[in-house]
Amino acid sequence: MVKINLIRYNVRLFLSLLAQTIILFATAGEINIPRAWLFLIITFVYYISSFIIIYRLNPEVIYQRGGSAFAEGTKNWDKYILLSYTFLGVYGQFFVAGWDLGHINFLPLGMEYLGLGMVLYLISVVLVVWSLIQNPYFEASVRIQKERGQRVIDSGPYRLVRHPGYLSGILWHMALPMILGSGLALIYSILIIIILIIRTYLEDETLKSELEGYKSYTEKTRYRILPGIW
Repeated sequence: MVKINLIRYNVRLFLSLLAQTIILFATAGEINIPRAWLFLIITFVYYISSFIIIYRLNPEVIYQRGGSAFAEGTKNWDKYILLSYTFLGVYGQFFVAGWDLGHINFLPLGMEYLGLGMVLYLISVVLVVWSLIQNPYFEASVRIQKERGQRVIDSGPYRLVRHPGYLSGILWHMALPMILGSGLALIYSILIIIILIIRTYLEDETLKSELEGYKSYTEKTRYRILPGIW
């Protein structure tokens, strides 16, 4: 089972990237989009390098994430949110960006946005890899992992904010359109960010009520996503 989950983890990553590539270029109607290729190449490199790092430092989290997306105990509300996020965020933003770049060219983002996008992308991937290394309970769905004796993680990025994974996701969805140069996809990212904020709130409330020690943790680490704000 461990080996199967390991394979599933990688297959899901790269099939997702392949689907995003197809959606982006198909909706654009062309493949001669240098900034799109830049994004796809750095993402491919990131997937390989992050897998090596995480597998060496915290392989358990990869085994878990390679299992069912809706593991036993997943909250019913999260099934709908996760499906919505997958459709609208993981793939929908590529559809919007491709259509914009190939047909509308709404508020094109210049090269200065490319630089900013690369910085946000780097912060995003460092943050999520750091979180995955520190947190063996970092799964795709929201549930209390009683069978694994889940405990509060308060080290690494979890000293700064309670949900660094969601902060990473927000930065990633902002970085994507900046790197591609799509103003429309950047505006669209607001919808995705709202979904992530709602999920953050619901997960935080779940942990407060069901995970021992989490309330005490919230008194030490006060902010969910953004230090000093929320």
